[in-house]
Amino acid sequence: MYESFGIDKKIISLVSNVDETIKKELDKVDDICEFNSFKVLKAFQDNQISDVHFNSTTGYGYGDVGRDTIEKIYADIFKAEDALVRSQFISGSHALTVALFALLRPNDTLLSITGKPYDTLEEVIGIKDNSSSLKSFGVNYEQIDLVDNDFDIERICTRLKSSKVKLIEIQRSKGYSVRKSLTIDKVEKVIKAIRDVDKDVIIMIDNCYCEFVSKKEPTQVGADLVVGSLIKNLGGGIAPNGAYIVGRKELVNLAAERLTVPGEGKEVGPSLGMNKSLLQGLFLAPSVVASSLKTAIFTSCLLENLGYKVEPKYNDDRADIVQNIEFGNEQDLVKYCQGIQSGSPVDSFVVPLPWDMPGYTDKVIMAAGAFTQGSSIELSCDGPIRPPYIAYQQGSLTYEYGKLAIMKAASRLVK
Repeated sequence: MYESFGIDKKIISLVSNVDETIKKELDKVDDICEFNSFKVLKAFQDNQISDVHFNSTTGYGYGDVGRDTIEKIYADIFKAEDALVRSQFISGSHALTVALFALLRPNDTLLSITGKPYDTLEEVIGIKDNSSSLKSFGVNYEQIDLVDNDFDIERICTRLKSSKVKLIEIQRSKGYSVRKSLTIDKVEKVIKAIRDVDKDVIIMIDNCYCEFVSKKEPTQVGADLVVGSLIKNLGGGIAPNGAYIVGRKELVNLAAERLTVPGEGKEVGPSLGMNKSLLQGLFLAPSVVASSLKTAIFTSCLLENLGYKVEPKYNDDRADIVQNIEFGNEQDLVKYCQGIQSGSPVDSFVVPLPWDMPGYTDKVIMAAGAFTQGSSIELSCDGPIRPPYIAYQQGSLTYEYGKLAIMKAASRLVK
């Protein structure tokens, strides 16, 4: 069966050892999945979900009980005061942009304490020139880099004591960098240190790829606002688009008024038939995230056995669903991504090539044979064409499908 799928005999022989090696780690993932499944199920029951919540609105979207109840469920799961969950967000980057423009005013200072944010935010902030950026509206930007994959707490506290910072941004996932993603324990530690210096500074978390990877979310450890995408973890592979913002009520309301209209905020925004998909995706999310984590663990162990540098290691504590594989050359990076594409359910016959993507400095190769375009909770793999030629792999709706695709991609490397 494996050989008929194009899987090399060397990979087949390696897999039995890999399966035995990672068994303990997969059991840990199952434990987290069960915990988060309880949270989701309880939120559904506490909010008395029924068929009426699947209904749709058009036009202004006044009185959309399904939409409003979905936002209550998100607030309950995150232990937050309020939530904004909308299909009108086109991406996680869009939701982050809405939040930043909602909270920052001319002469305010935005401080990133995880170094330079993800590529798609460079023009939003003004790191890269754009006449619509925060910088063009007079918002100041500063950043403090991580030290040894952790927050530089001493430097952060010194900076906060020197002059007023309006908003601190923390990006938990690594993006296209070589650093490690940040666990919830590290986030909790730095938030406590920040609050000892400044109780009023807004702490906003880019939580993309990180939801349901552990038993806590950032709002439970002191974050004011948390932002993420629905074509990543919490959409469960069902939501066709959208994003969320959760946190303090007044901050969520500011974001809602930036997304829609001042004075109307959360009261408008039609669901357009999305409510059932958003609810069903959220219901499946703990299990789908678990499958993504298992696929990442399997990938890490298998590719390390093949001699490649991986991060995280198969038995490391994980903060997100992203698995790095450092290939050291363009050829292997491209071959591996093409292997992932060939093991996908959609567009398996397509051969991805590096190209100039909007919002990115370098050429990027992206493999994603997904039911929803751009969905990274479905198995996908991408990377910028620059040294050290790292593939950033994420997602998988089921572990079984993910495992088959990884074996096929690895076979391209050994043939």
